Amino acid sequence: MKVDELDTEADVTWCPGCNNFMLLSAVRNAIKSHGEENGYERKDFSMAAGIGCHGKMFDYLDVGGVYNLHGRVIPTLVGMKMGNPNLQVIGFGGDGDTYAEGVSHFVHVSRLNPDATMVVHNNEIYALTTGQATPTTEKGYRTKAQPRGHFEPSMNPLELAIINETSFVARVNASDAEKVQEVLEKAMDWDGYAFVDVVMPCLKYNMNIQEMQERFTYIEDEDRARKEALELASRWNEDEGELPLGIFYRNRKETMSERRKQLSELKEEHAGWYQT
Repeated sequence: MKVDELDTEADVTWCPGCNNFMLLSAVRNAIKSHGEENGYERKDFSMAAGIGCHGKMFDYLDVGGVYNLHGRVIPTLVGMKMGNPNLQVIGFGGDGDTYAEGVSHFVHVSRLNPDATMVVHNNEIYALTTGQATPTTEKGYRTKAQPRGHFEPSMNPLELAIINETSFVARVNASDAEKVQEVLEKAMDWDGYAFVDVVMPCLKYNMNIQEMQERFTYIEDEDRARKEALELASRWNEDEGELPLGIFYRNRKETMSERRKQLSELKEEHAGWYQT
């Protein structure tokens, strides 16, 4: 599978210089690499995308899937895996899309543990609707809807994911496309639900993340206890010191398909039926 086979003819409407361009490139390369290593073709992949700037991935990535209602990416990718457990499913959400309207799904998907990858574009702002605060917006940040500053402390989605024993938890920096690709490939290869938070500045409405980038540092790729993973994830709320990126937590456990006999039988008995 060639990377250019994943291109579409849709006009790109992201702002010039947006980090989504680099993320899109990393996703294309990760799908290509994952496909070649495992013998998959383009039709073996499926995606779910939400509403927001991140949702344009659906327009620019030539992979079948579903455009969703706001906050409903995760239940859609779960449904895809139930309907066809052989598909390689990838979800794309935003910080508002996933951590606000979709937060209940974000919590419970860890229990289901479908063999799928969820990629969250986290710029800590509602960018498409021109700059309102999301659950991950930094406390005190001034927006058009909160001219005196955002009063509430920000949510740390990695802490929540690790507490819920999400099977695979990672955070990457969108501007480091090579590292993003590396982590995404490991997420796609992971046998279970993989959650990847992608931090990126919004060039129009939130450049604070850009200022934080000099503090970013990648942690060693190693298995660690949940307590240690939580300690690393908690540093994101600190005003000083290094901000860790990379794979924080891996917890191999029974997947949704393994737990449900009818899905495991479907996966085994009908592998490749959707390709005919």
